[in-house]
Amino acid sequence: MSTQTPLNEGFVNITTPDGEMECFVAWPAGDDGSTYPPVVLYMDAPGVRDELYDFVRRIAAQGYIAIIPNLYYRYGVRDPGDQMMAMLDAHTNGMIISDTRAIIDWLDAHPNALPGPMGCIGYCMSGKFVLAVTGSFPERFKAMASLYGVSHVTGQSDSAHLLIPNITSDCTLYFGFAAHDPYVPDAEIKALDACLSENNIDYVLEKVPNTEHGFAFPQRMMYNHDAAERHWDIAFALFARKLK
Repeated sequence: MSTQTPLNEGFVNITTPDGEMECFVAWPAGDDGSTYPPVVLYMDAPGVRDELYDFVRRIAAQGYIAIIPNLYYRYGVRDPGDQMMAMLDAHTNGMIISDTRAIIDWLDAHPNALPGPMGCIGYCMSGKFVLAVTGSFPERFKAMASLYGVSHVTGQSDSAHLLIPNITSDCTLYFGFAAHDPYVPDAEIKALDACLSENNIDYVLEKVPNTEHGFAFPQRMMYNHDAAERHWDIAFALFARKLK
């Protein structure tokens, strides 16, 4: 995915309590004095890769400083290989909240990052992560998008949905579930919807017609071009409204 907007981009290491977390970051090139609202993109289970770096570039080209952390840094890998499911299960919301605190601190010190409202977007396993960080840093995250996210509601004590009451009225959330998704039971979607409604959250929750899990990724068999482009339209409208 190319962009015609010149960008500054590259890899950085952010120090966390668990080690050095490699991140890929991009923002519009030009006057070094320009500042841009931050957007954090969280990876899906297969890990960081060129496809997701292109997503970061696409966000940055819209006028943001966009960053994606390699959440598998604790294992020293980008690609989990045949350990994907084990690594997915090993990562807790608490770990990602800690990682995000380090990202926020890094952005706060970056000369091109605009202080204040931030956005986040997550896919698959990071659907629950973006909900968790929005509920953990309500003073910062004002726009959240979760695409075919899994396990927003669990029976565990650290379930992301338990943080929903922390989310402030000036934050807007979008949940776009696949129409056909064996990884997300209808009962979970119903429970999430009820919790959001009970807490008077500003949100949109929908099933996207004619889609399957993974529909936003061009390199997946389940890719749906129209639905993928629509999710970008929704995300960019949300970010523009809440962050700019």
